[in-house]
Amino acid sequence: MGITNSNKELNKDHIDCGGTFKVTLSLTAEPNIASNPVDIVLILDRSQSMAGSPIANLKSGAKKFIQIIDEATDSSEDGQIGGGSRIGIVSFSNQATQDTQLITSVEDLETAVQNLSAGGLTNHRDAFTKALDLFDPASTNEKIMVMFTDGRTTTGGDAGPVAAAAKAQGVSIYVIGLSGNGGIDEDALKDWASDPDSAYVAITPSDEELEDLFEDLAENISKPGAAGIVVVDTVAECFRIVSVDSPAKGTAALLDSRTVQWKIAQLGVHQSEGAALEFTAEHVGPCSGLTEVNESVSYTDDDHNVVHFPSPKIRVDCDMTICPEACPEPTDVTIDGCEDTVEYNVGELGLDSPGRILQLDVTLKNVCPHRRVALAAILNEVDDKGIEHKRGLKTITVPAHDRPECRDVTVRCIRFVLPEDLDVSGDPDSICSRRKFKARFIAHYIDNDFECCCEVTV
Repeated sequence: MGITNSNKELNKDHIDCGGTFKVTLSLTAEPNIASNPVDIVLILDRSQSMAGSPIANLKSGAKKFIQIIDEATDSSEDGQIGGGSRIGIVSFSNQATQDTQLITSVEDLETAVQNLSAGGLTNHRDAFTKALDLFDPASTNEKIMVMFTDGRTTTGGDAGPVAAAAKAQGVSIYVIGLSGNGGIDEDALKDWASDPDSAYVAITPSDEELEDLFEDLAENISKPGAAGIVVVDTVAECFRIVSVDSPAKGTAALLDSRTVQWKIAQLGVHQSEGAALEFTAEHVGPCSGLTEVNESVSYTDDDHNVVHFPSPKIRVDCDMTICPEACPEPTDVTIDGCEDTVEYNVGELGLDSPGRILQLDVTLKNVCPHRRVALAAILNEVDDKGIEHKRGLKTITVPAHDRPECRDVTVRCIRFVLPEDLDVSGDPDSICSRRKFKARFIAHYIDNDFECCCEVTV
């Protein structure tokens, strides 16, 4: 089945300027066998040469194989092979025996393996024949034989034609050979097995390695959902990565201040398996408002799975800016490409006296959410004796914000017109004179939850 889920999540939906947040990348994979059922026949050599430790280690290996398939098919060792897969047991010496049919009971399969005893000659041909007879030609399950043997064929004739017929019917054949007890015919094993030999033939001189061989083979058959995973995540220019947590699965490293690389050797080998990587990112500007965190996220693996991660957004809340007064409307003037000189009448504009415009900004600290603010700006001009002369009063209603916590709000462009004929601190006849002013601000909440106490008459 491969990668069944991929996600990218943030632990916050908004931050202040320069704030930090956690990013979590996650993947889930399932073994292919979980969604693509298989019928497997274990063909086990119980000839006389297997007596002693070889038959004991064979039993341990076969049981381990069954347990891995059990877990891979339904994500748990629950005693039942799931997902429509089945296993059958065929053992052989002078002749072959169908010790079970294709079944799902782990207990019955392990009992059949445990009951094996060594004795007799080696009949590979009958072993392949009895194994092939277990498969239902009408079944759509993938068909697999796992042949284990420790010796050459000593009775029953050439097994090659039967193995070839099985492969022609779509059966995949794995062969495990134990060469330590009298020798085996490696060429015959390679002839029986599916191609390539490197993937379907394993030979060991020691029966102590049988359990590991059966375990490796079960993992190969169950197929990891993904192998050789590499995820490269680059955050947008407005952010940088300040730390990366060590993942429980795989390894992670920073490639630069905005890029993290996550590598996983295998995911979903025996069961549905999840993996996650967390890192901390910091806003470094200049963007604000609803901002995309991703610049890019790439995924590759050895199995060519195609994986897409979502592109989450976070709201970056820099100081709110309120502009209570609009700028004057401009007059459009157009100059054609070949005109060197243009005269344009922009209409009438009243000018009572020369003067200047003073533009003030003020930041209201820690304005709580959902509350409007009444703001007054008072401007006085100061003469050379320190006496203040009134120059204007502006009252403004600052709209409420809906951020979840108190924050600063900047009110910009509070404009006062200062005609030069009112100049008391400089030279009223010169537009370039220096003038002195004092600005005062008063602010309070308009919205509050105050209620007068009710009077109680006794």
